[in-house]
Amino acid sequence: MDDHSLDEFRRRWQEELAQAQALRKRRRPEAAERRPRRPEVVSGRGEQQASGYLALAQGLLEGAGRPPAARATRAERQEAASRSRSPPARDAAGGREQLVDQLIRDLNEMDDVPFFDIQLPYELAINIFQYLNRRELGRCAQVSKTWKVIAEDEVLWYRLCQQEGHLPESSISDYSCWKLVFQECRAKEHMLRTNWKNRKGAVSELEHIPDAVLCDVHSHDGVVIAGYTSGDVRVWDTRTWDYTAPFLESEFEEDEPGMQPYVSFVRINSLLAVAAYEDGFLNIWNLRTGKYPIHRFEHDARIQALALSQEDATIATASAFDVVMLCPNEEGNLQIAAEFEVQKLVDYLEIVPDTERYPVAVATAGDLVYLLKAEDSARTLHYVYGQPVTCLDVSANQAAFGVKSLGWVYEGNKILVYSLEAERCVSKLGNALGDFSCVNLRDSPPNLMVSGNMDRRVRIHDLRTDSIALSISAHQLGVSAVQMDDWKIVSGGEEGLVSVWDYRMSQKLWEVHSRHPVRHISFNSHSLITAHVPYERVVRNADLDNFATHRRHRGLIQAYAFAVDQLAFQSTVPICRSACDAMPGYNYDLALAFPPDRI
Repeated sequence: MDDHSLDEFRRRWQEELAQAQALRKRRRPEAAERRPRRPEVVSGRGEQQASGYLALAQGLLEGAGRPPAARATRAERQEAASRSRSPPARDAAGGREQLVDQLIRDLNEMDDVPFFDIQLPYELAINIFQYLNRRELGRCAQVSKTWKVIAEDEVLWYRLCQQEGHLPESSISDYSCWKLVFQECRAKEHMLRTNWKNRKGAVSELEHIPDAVLCDVHSHDGVVIAGYTSGDVRVWDTRTWDYTAPFLESEFEEDEPGMQPYVSFVRINSLLAVAAYEDGFLNIWNLRTGKYPIHRFEHDARIQALALSQEDATIATASAFDVVMLCPNEEGNLQIAAEFEVQKLVDYLEIVPDTERYPVAVATAGDLVYLLKAEDSARTLHYVYGQPVTCLDVSANQAAFGVKSLGWVYEGNKILVYSLEAERCVSKLGNALGDFSCVNLRDSPPNLMVSGNMDRRVRIHDLRTDSIALSISAHQLGVSAVQMDDWKIVSGGEEGLVSVWDYRMSQKLWEVHSRHPVRHISFNSHSLITAHVPYERVVRNADLDNFATHRRHRGLIQAYAFAVDQLAFQSTVPICRSACDAMPGYNYDLALAFPPDRI
């Protein structure tokens, strides 16, 4: 109703009430029980409108539906809305007049409900709905047919898939129903989480090299690289379940057998594979071109630390008191981008991810922490005399490292978090008696960080409050490797135990044991890669080359798959998989935190 019709309705309603009261006063008492007769009115246009308004009000009061009315223009609706906000004038006519006033205000409010098909263009409605999550879109789809069409638009569900990390490389034209694709991805994610918790999946041991001991292991996105005492470097792609790994040749020409030095460090990303040797040589392979190195660099001394960027082809090496950063030029050839001189031998070296123009690295040398920028000289980020750094990890904006407290005033071992932009300490975390042996900042959820300590505990730190959110006694010896995501922690210990925890419940899900310390852990939603690297690099029992001998003395790399599409490999993870003729004393395969239902 417009404003003129409402005023007319109010006036006619009050006239009808006044006439009805006058008729009741003139009637005789014996006719009080009879039904009062409606007063006669002149059959004019105004009286017909009054009767129509009275019938409309009586029907609305009795619960009848509102009859369809002509749509008003936008200017009329705005004028009616502005008038409806002002309190109406109340006459002393009793409770029924107040009820009529409330009815009129409700009718005005019914005209103010926004419908996007009338007031807003479709594109503007999509821009508004893009800020809603999946639950809010589902609720909006239940409002009306128009809102259902908007809430199920392909653009909205495609953006939701991209925001939650589902099919990041797909375009909107690849699928016809992105809402269904989103539901399937959510169902698959739930199944993977269930397989993690229930220990369902496949575990495989990557093939080893005879007469060689494992020296170092690294992985990136399911691709594993390993270096051995024989000088061999092997690469596995666990995403294809093809464990026949190719050898990466160390030089262009053939070397004499048995003359290659040990492999000190190996690193890999989606583009390059890098290996550093004991004699100071550095070999770089392109994973797309072949098994022969594309670049070879020589250092004057042994390489003490090696770092490779996860995004591009930036490499950093530390040898003696020099740190060298290698970057590709415009032609794609690696060249020395920067050289830095430090005061002590480098212990840890990491490349900062997501740098815009120049590569940036963080290096620790004893009690010194350096910030190395390619366009600048080495800058001291942290230095406290007599407090060496025990571990290091970096993210795009921060660097976290463990500090060992020594001296007369013992303050406890801590983890310091520095802002790389401001170059100052922003958080001091922990107060442990043992040394912090590992820290993971890059792979942790936002505002959280996980660390391992030699006091056998795994700690989750809250960077917002500078406090410990959770502390778990996880291993019998010190913690050597750790990683976490939004619901679980995977930790490795010096005793060779790999434990999987649901840190929301503070509950251990399952564990796997091997002889050697765990030096590498890397996992995602559907796979887990662990590496057990021995302390000693001396080959034992070379004549008895069998799986048990290698497992005991030469190191082990294990790959776990929890993907739902690997049905042929699904089995309970902690079941032993060694040969039937293997001696029981050599069976170091797997151990259970909770026994399986059936074996």
